[in-house]
Amino acid sequence: MTDGMNARGLFQSNNSLTYDDLIILPGYIDFGVQEVSLQTRITREIELSAPLCSSPMDTVTESEMAVQLALLGGIGFIHYNNTIEQQSRMVRRVKRYENGFITEPVVLSPTNCIADVDEIRSKHGFSGIPITEDGTLDSKLVGIVTNRDVDFEQDRSTLLGEMMTTDLITAPKGVTLGDANRMLRDSKRGKLPIIDENGHLTALVSRTDIMKNREFPDASKSIDKQLMVGAALSTRLEDRDRLDALVESGVDVVVIDSAQGHSVYQIDMLRHIRSTYPDLQVIAGNVVTQDQCAALIKAGADGIRVGMGPGSICTTQETMAVGRGQAAAVYHCALHCREQGVPVIADGGIRDIGHIVKALAMGASAVMMGLMFSGTSETPGEYFYQNGVRLKRYRGMASIEAMDVGGAKRYFSEDETVRVAQGVSGMVMDKGPIRNLVPYLCQGLKHAFQDIGVRDMSMLHSILDSGDLCFETRTQSAQREGGVHDMYSYEKPALGTRERVE
Repeated sequence: MTDGMNARGLFQSNNSLTYDDLIILPGYIDFGVQEVSLQTRITREIELSAPLCSSPMDTVTESEMAVQLALLGGIGFIHYNNTIEQQSRMVRRVKRYENGFITEPVVLSPTNCIADVDEIRSKHGFSGIPITEDGTLDSKLVGIVTNRDVDFEQDRSTLLGEMMTTDLITAPKGVTLGDANRMLRDSKRGKLPIIDENGHLTALVSRTDIMKNREFPDASKSIDKQLMVGAALSTRLEDRDRLDALVESGVDVVVIDSAQGHSVYQIDMLRHIRSTYPDLQVIAGNVVTQDQCAALIKAGADGIRVGMGPGSICTTQETMAVGRGQAAAVYHCALHCREQGVPVIADGGIRDIGHIVKALAMGASAVMMGLMFSGTSETPGEYFYQNGVRLKRYRGMASIEAMDVGGAKRYFSEDETVRVAQGVSGMVMDKGPIRNLVPYLCQGLKHAFQDIGVRDMSMLHSILDSGDLCFETRTQSAQREGGVHDMYSYEKPALGTRERVE
């Protein structure tokens, strides 16, 4: 006799179950947690070390999020609530980050002040800023400002021309990365400016970049050793120009961002991408049924994004009365997609590590998250305080605010006079940097895999298909029992590691 039921039995009644409605029964442990691999695919060809994607939302993913998540083994998808030029620039920043040469460094002029350095340091986390005559790249290099130059100066309005280091070690344009790194090591400097024959700044090499390969062994990199990055585009005809610009910028994968992915508009865009850029990896969606998946795969999708309305700030299910419980949606879609060799990304409804585990156990190869990454240091926007709590804004792409600046492209109406919101705007608490959060999530996933008795994603999906992975549904009282209960008070642990990050 076997306890529980397999996934086929769990969903045979066609109940619209979601993650909290079920629990995974434990397996047999005969290996250490250090033996667990989270290696996975998000498309037919793109592999990641961590099954984590950031959502293409304008309060979640821009270049900073994409860089840091790629370094940690995941991938970020840059939103399209911007101009084509802005989105392409963000993609280029990610692609050039690990290239060794920083081709678009932050530059200041001698007439800037120390306060400007403070602002850059707080926003980007680095110092060592080149100073050129007019504060632009391709202008004559006149100095560099480091922490040692400005940290002990009381008057933050002091001009950089008075504080900058002018005794510079530089390298000529055309120097190899290997030679540049050797010059950095020999000089014991943190930055090496690259200049042309006229002394104009063309690029920068940073000592920290030398360390990155050792510090981030699981980084998501393309075949040319650059960080991988994704970007979103809509089904609108004008976004074909956006597609061209993204490809030119070096994007590794695009996601067609539609609220309901089973449409002639998305299929036409898929066919256009396949005919124009046959080697480009494309993720299509959002969908919740096998028929929807089949149509998008037939049109050329390399990955399928599953979910309609489960997100924390999404109201599609209650407003439009369409969608599906996310656990059921992921299971049914993944069942079909695995037969076609197409990975599924579970998008939405993730509130904790357990939800990620359940999404993967339903057959997803990765999860896409907005809420979990919202409020981190790498998300767009500034922190503010309300009632003594440090917050950031977070909004759905179907909120009125997001639709006003481009989010409406996810929908198919040409009528701009009346808009029906399918999402809301809100605020989330400060979660710190994702370099604390992502390792925490990954370690939690590894422990969960161990409890289930699987060493990797392939094994997890194998026992799902064979019926050896068993589940039970949970009553509301069982859900309550499985969480914190009957306490006078308690302190909920914050997601992420607690070590001090310098």
